[in-house]
Amino acid sequence: MKKLFLLLAAMVFASSALAQVQQARGKATVTYEGWSISREDKARALSAAQLKAVEFYYADAGEAESENFDAIRQKILSDPDRYILDSTILAEDENSDKKQYTVAVRVSLNVANLRNAVKANSAVAKGGVAGRSPLAFIFVSREVESSRAYDDRVYKRVDGKVDVKGQSNYSEKGVEGESIRGGQIGTSASTSAQMSGSMQRSVSVETGGSRTRRATDSTFRLIPSANLSQVFTSTFAKAGFKVNEAALIEPYTGGQFKVANVENDYQSGMDLKPATLASMVAGMRVAHMAYIALGTLDVGLADRDPNSGLMRVAVTVNAKLLDIGQTIPDTIASVGPVQYAGTGPTEAEARNNALRLAANNAARELTSQITNLSLR
Repeated sequence: MKKLFLLLAAMVFASSALAQVQQARGKATVTYEGWSISREDKARALSAAQLKAVEFYYADAGEAESENFDAIRQKILSDPDRYILDSTILAEDENSDKKQYTVAVRVSLNVANLRNAVKANSAVAKGGVAGRSPLAFIFVSREVESSRAYDDRVYKRVDGKVDVKGQSNYSEKGVEGESIRGGQIGTSASTSAQMSGSMQRSVSVETGGSRTRRATDSTFRLIPSANLSQVFTSTFAKAGFKVNEAALIEPYTGGQFKVANVENDYQSGMDLKPATLASMVAGMRVAHMAYIALGTLDVGLADRDPNSGLMRVAVTVNAKLLDIGQTIPDTIASVGPVQYAGTGPTEAEARNNALRLAANNAARELTSQITNLSLR
């Protein structure tokens, strides 16, 4: 029963991550005339609150999605039932002194229809099948295989200085005398000596040095993720592009583009080498591609989710889309670094759910930015 519960929880999470129905809340206030609010004014407030809920959903999705909402606002107002499946009133408040009525609602949004409305408004979709632009993509999933950290290199220097001052004085005095009495000679002598000395010593010490730190070197292990190609292909195709995997285009690039070179660069570092990027652009131009999307999905270490008890894996995604039709390739859309987390009964399932969630959101964000730019 425990395994069954964990499996069902993982399935619910995976389905909710890509769900086509989302909940959102909104609130609106209207001013009315007369002694009390009319049914028409309440309906007007309810409609405004529902629209606020849709706007809140797009605002939470990001800047690009919010701009898409502005483009389809009139469509939602003209046919709200197509995009709002149901609406529940959470609270009502009428202020008779100010003649204001406030209502808060929770709505269920038909996300599929909202996205279809955005895509239908894009320049790519308006161009028809013949006007679809060719787009290639290559995304690499990876995780850290080894990491080398370096100890700090410390250099110390001590300068010492000693000053010594000394003084010594010595003096001696002597007296001798003789006396002759009765055929005898008597002698006498006396001596006195005096000596004094002083010394001063001062010490000063000055220390200095430097500390050198070196960044950690990391190498990555590539993760086979062929199922992610379906996510990118589906999202870009629905946005109106003629989509192809970069591996399928490689034979038509005149030998200038190699998928293996891209994977090798991403396996040893965070960015593509200039030579690899230049050969990619040149090869795609030979293949008559207009755009190329590329990036990485970095998988973190698995841990136990404290709330559900399932395994949890986080994926950090970096992605961008290049317009290679320009003399100098232009980055027209970019995502990240942004992190998504997936859970599952096992580490492998949690990793797959996180990768699929990250790929879906990255592709959708890229297409949303492209739609805002009215690219064909």
